[in-house]
Amino acid sequence: MQLGTRWNVGAVAPSRLDEALVVAVRQVEDELSAESVDTAAWGWTLTYLEGKPRVELDDGTSIHLDDAGRAQVTNPDDAAEED
Repeated sequence: MQLGTRWNVGAVAPSRLDEALVVAVRQVEDELSAESVDTAAWGWTLTYLEGKPRVELDDGTSIHLDDAGRAQVTNPDDAAEED
């Protein structure tokens, strides 16, 4: 059984997190910083779905690995922008 965890935006990600997910988390955080989004009270949540890691930011952004091991980012604002 794998337990999830939480960490603050800008903090070091858990060491057991796959490197592709760590890189994607950093990219999301860099984009938020470039947009001057106040993430001081935000955090990431690591959970496992069917044994596969998934991270979710407090704003609803989620990151998971695809079958090839590449990080896939889902931004909750993407759907709103398409309308």
